[in-house]
Amino acid sequence: MGIFADIGHFVRLARAGAILAREGVFADVDGNLLPASARIPLFVARLVPRRKSVDSGNRIAIAMARLGPSYVKLGQFLATRPDVVGMKMVRELESLQDRMAPFGRAKAVEIIEAAFEGKIDSFFVEFSEPVAAASIAQVHRATLPDGSQVAVKVVRPGVQRRFRRDLSDMFFAARLAERLVPDAARLRPVEVVETLARSMSIELDLRLEAAAASEFAENCAQDTDFRVPKVDWDRTAKDVLTLEWVDGIPLSDLTGLEKSGRDLPALGRSVIQSFLRHAMRDGFFHADMHPGNLFMDSEGRLVAVDFGIMGRLGRKERRFLAEILFGFITRNYRRVAEVHFEAGYVPRVYDIDDFAQAIRAIGEPIHSRTADQISMAKLLTLLFEVTALFEMRTRTELVMLQKTMVVVEGVARTLDPHLNMWVTSEPVVRSWIEENLGPVGRLRDLREGAGHAVRFVQLLPKLATRMENWANELPTSPKAEIRKAEATLSRWAHLALWLIVILLAWLAMRGR
Repeated sequence: MGIFADIGHFVRLARAGAILAREGVFADVDGNLLPASARIPLFVARLVPRRKSVDSGNRIAIAMARLGPSYVKLGQFLATRPDVVGMKMVRELESLQDRMAPFGRAKAVEIIEAAFEGKIDSFFVEFSEPVAAASIAQVHRATLPDGSQVAVKVVRPGVQRRFRRDLSDMFFAARLAERLVPDAARLRPVEVVETLARSMSIELDLRLEAAAASEFAENCAQDTDFRVPKVDWDRTAKDVLTLEWVDGIPLSDLTGLEKSGRDLPALGRSVIQSFLRHAMRDGFFHADMHPGNLFMDSEGRLVAVDFGIMGRLGRKERRFLAEILFGFITRNYRRVAEVHFEAGYVPRVYDIDDFAQAIRAIGEPIHSRTADQISMAKLLTLLFEVTALFEMRTRTELVMLQKTMVVVEGVARTLDPHLNMWVTSEPVVRSWIEENLGPVGRLRDLREGAGHAVRFVQLLPKLATRMENWANELPTSPKAEIRKAEATLSRWAHLALWLIVILLAWLAMRGR
């Protein structure tokens, strides 16, 4: 069975390789960087591309689209990992569009009736032909019995089986690469495929997307310029997601936006500020904010759709982001360097002054440019390139943030080509810093620290009981040593408790 499975992997991967070669993907690969065993296949692959493909600027995007949904998602995922594939390939992959031919309405009805165990008329008065189709699911417009309009997202038939098969092939190729190509291990291809597999498992269960939309809506409930459509949980299942229908103009329709008479520069500022609020205030942001996923409603508010790809930032990452952005805004490069070291992202073997000097090399050219030339996304890209020289570990969540910022900036610039990124971002960044790193933030940290201390103290009796039980189960001879260790542990526990109390008192005095 294992041999037949391996043969299946080889056949499917050979087909994928042939399609990639046919589209000219291997034309620019440097054979000197490959092991000797791979140079002959590379030479053959260069003989087969079509002339049109070689001249195309988006060869890999075309090839991925031909290979099907799994490879489209792989391409989109790799577009967020310049540390793995390099910036040149990232730029090609960014042109990859997740658009597929729709499947029939009758099949969608069949999937909905199976999901809810009832006739579609019981759930929807009207149910349209597909209005949009992507690799995982497609969307229909429907009417509820009360007359409300909703968007119904339905998973493609057979897509889960297809993804399982293709991911199995990718795992096989990744393990083979790690085994046969020593340099490939540095790029951790198996880990890349594992991350993709986790992402796909979430996207394939629309209940999880509904949960993301619900959480995102709660976070944005008080925002006056941004909203999220409501989830209809009664009509949502693993393969079906029902959301409030969004009546608005997509941000991809510039002509429609201009005709609306709205203040487009203000809308551009709202795009940037909303994204930064979600990333820093909530630590939960929409990671696929292309113009087709953003609408302007009748009140001029931004409305987001499609919550299959979301990003999260922990408190540590949010502080890191806020402080480095504020450091660049205020030209405090020493503080930017300190934040990297405090976060533990740069090894202590490096000198902080040398690192600050490298940071200055990024910041000063930016401040010499006009407002419409400044790019925060470019800033973060350069920052990651420089920090790589100082062996900064790749932070996947920060890379996703940076790639999303590229898209968000692009959307904002189409609405206002002269948008001043620093002026637009500064109020959001400053507000976060004042709230979280000022006196209020210190008091909150103090409360959290006290809570951790209390939980630690509560655990001490349980720990002592476990040690006593463990000691009683041992032979008689070591018991005296164990009891001696218990007494020592008890003394240290009391000392630790007093140290925690003193530390909390000191922090409280500093917070005044």
